[in-house]
Amino acid sequence: MRHSFIVSSFFLFVFMSALHSQTNDLNSYISHALENSPLLKEYQNQMVINRLDSLILKSEYKPSVNFSTSNSWAPVIDGYGYSQSITHKGRNSAFLTVRQTIIGNENLKNHLSTYAIENQLLLNEKSISEQDLKLAVTTQYITTYGTMQEILYNEEIINRLEKESIILQKLTEATLYKQTDYLNFHVTLQKQHLLVSQQKAEYKNDLALLNYICGIIDTSYIQLEKPEILLQPTLTFENTLHFYNFQIDSLKIRNSDVLIDFAYHPKLDVFADAGFNSTLDNYSYKRFGASIGFSLTIPIYDGNQRQKQHNKLKVSEQIRKDFQDFSRQQYLQHIKQLFQQLEQTEEIIRQAQSVITSMQSLIDAYGKQLQTGDVSITDYMLALNNFLDAKYVITQYSINKIQIINQINYWNHEK
Repeated sequence: MRHSFIVSSFFLFVFMSALHSQTNDLNSYISHALENSPLLKEYQNQMVINRLDSLILKSEYKPSVNFSTSNSWAPVIDGYGYSQSITHKGRNSAFLTVRQTIIGNENLKNHLSTYAIENQLLLNEKSISEQDLKLAVTTQYITTYGTMQEILYNEEIINRLEKESIILQKLTEATLYKQTDYLNFHVTLQKQHLLVSQQKAEYKNDLALLNYICGIIDTSYIQLEKPEILLQPTLTFENTLHFYNFQIDSLKIRNSDVLIDFAYHPKLDVFADAGFNSTLDNYSYKRFGASIGFSLTIPIYDGNQRQKQHNKLKVSEQIRKDFQDFSRQQYLQHIKQLFQQLEQTEEIIRQAQSVITSMQSLIDAYGKQLQTGDVSITDYMLALNNFLDAKYVITQYSINKIQIINQINYWNHEK
């Protein structure tokens, strides 16, 4: 038995040394996840593309300058060839043309606002994606940290039982306890070792999943620091990131409504050109010239499509409002439910702490009586199990409490 204790202590030392070889806190994992996320990079690049598209749109409404030339020769050989009354033997032309579309500043401003609104939406979706990623990382971090705490907690139990086992072995050899009672105690100790082995495997898997979420390539054991997550003040739904998406959708609909009207405004294009345009006659050198002109388009009737498009946007706005109202109700219900869970969790922790306080004196008294054979191993194990169960409840519900606070903070993130 002494040899078993030494071997167990050695493996515990190796495991704890590995745990202490590298440490990381929650913020470092979140930083890695945000830095490695391709989705967040995509949002950033898409915003760059939108800014470039807006510059392209501005360029489209600036004057365009083009050079064009057309040259042909139509020979007549032995009376065979195109009619010279049509071809004039050939034609040469070269033009420099300037064209400008005339639109109002408000029209261009509203077209450009489409890209500005789209960037607002992308920025908000990027913020929501960041929050989703932080939630996923934090949730897995807390889960992994909880598994590590269970290992440390159960290793503490093993150390205690190992010490008691040495004493009980001597008392059993002195016939103060039955051999069967001691064997029952030893089986409990072996089950505890098995439990710790299972939890170590679970911890390794939890840690691997945490690294996977963050995009970290690492298979070593790392001791996680306790996550310091404080409960943030509760916000109204109108001050959250999720509500801001509905606001931006409303801006998009209003802007689209305005653009429908602008599409039915008259469109004016002016142009001017200068260059050479001549047939192959004797006066080609005089065929340099210039011209100016304009084109005007005035929409008159298109089957009342304009009003139909406005009606479509009214329906879209109503759909947006319906989703907004439903999301508000969901938010209020979810926050209320989370706070109820938080209150229940804290109450269970208080009750478990009360049990531990009551059991601590009994365990200490039984521990002393165990060394003199004045208490049965069965009674001692029963009291110890009740004590350990209460400590386990505190460990589990303390982790649950952090998870609930993490959920509340996620929904209460300010825009």
